[in-house]
Amino acid sequence: MRFILIAAKQLEFAKTRLAPVLPPGERRALAEAMFRDVLAASLGATAADHVAVVTSDAGLLAMARSANALAIDEEFPRGLNVAVALATTALIAQGARTVCTVLSDIPLVAAEDIDAVFAAMPDARGAVLVPSRDFSGTNIICRSPAGVVPTRFGRMSLVRHLDDCRTAGVPATVLRLARPALDLDVIADLAEFERAGSATHTQNQLARLGIAHH
Repeated sequence: MRFILIAAKQLEFAKTRLAPVLPPGERRALAEAMFRDVLAASLGATAADHVAVVTSDAGLLAMARSANALAIDEEFPRGLNVAVALATTALIAQGARTVCTVLSDIPLVAAEDIDAVFAAMPDARGAVLVPSRDFSGTNIICRSPAGVVPTRFGRMSLVRHLDDCRTAGVPATVLRLARPALDLDVIADLAEFERAGSATHTQNQLARLGIAHH
């Protein structure tokens, strides 16, 4: 079975690097809007059998359940990689062969992007990595079998993921996709996102905050 796994931080701890421009309540609302966009894209993807969400945020877990996604409660913030490892183990127990992990802060991602990642996967063992815009981070990683390499989200994760794949003898493909490459971490990312123009919850939220200037 093929699963999409959305990994999301607890909302109050999300987007701390935007603290200079956004107070806590607004960062929280922005993180929730981004999660909604990523969830919608994931639910729209046709290549996966199921969508799962791992987070310790009660509100996001409730949102996942109401969308008929599998909600995996990490119970308290453990860090993205530990949360993904925990969720991957749970999904393997549910029969997952392939798990495509999508970060919750790439609101431009579309269902077709996720389907393209699955399409790029080899038939047997392998990994597909979708890099961030600066080519240092990883915004989507698809693994088959699901736990074949650990995730290394964080600084320079693309190189780390590729190193792990090389060490484990896992064929790895780097797939550049424009929409999921844009994660919203700093103010320059918000400007770039706004330039892209999109009918997203995130765009509406930025407009409400007065950050989007069309």
